Amino acid sequence: MLTVFRLILVPVYFFVFFSGAPHAMFWALGVFLLAGLTDILDGYLARKYQLVTKLGIVLDPLADKLMVLSVILSLVIVKFIDWWLAVLIFLRDIGMIVGGAILAGTGRDPIPADRWGKTTTVFFYVAIVLVVLRVPYSTTLLAAVIVLAFATSLNYLQKTYGEKKHPS
Repeated sequence: MLTVFRLILVPVYFFVFFSGAPHAMFWALGVFLLAGLTDILDGYLARKYQLVTKLGIVLDPLADKLMVLSVILSLVIVKFIDWWLAVLIFLRDIGMIVGGAILAGTGRDPIPADRWGKTTTVFFYVAIVLVVLRVPYSTTLLAAVIVLAFATSLNYLQKTYGEKKHPS
């Protein structure tokens, strides 16, 4: 399962990022991008071969969130991004993880990623690459992506709790 591979890439990312090896940050960026590519491949294969499972719907975003949180934490440590951006991302992602766990615990089907979620993820990856490359205004782009991420979260909340209950 590619999702398990992505979970394994989280500690690999940290090891590479903080290894002190020449160009370690760029190698770590490669690990991050590999995780993103395997996420795309995982979703494609699961849909194409009808291998979508409830466990996969829960583990897939968990793997994504853990990688994102790891990357953000490492970028805060090296002072590439401000801590308050990290706090916003942590709050949003932990809220999504807790929300998914609550849904799973109550027996409700998790909400699969939609176009908004996928778009947000792509923009996030682009923003992170630009931050690591130290492109001017990349942290401004990251802040805009965080706003989009919160909007996406509201979309998921509406899908989860906005269902109208009709009397029988």
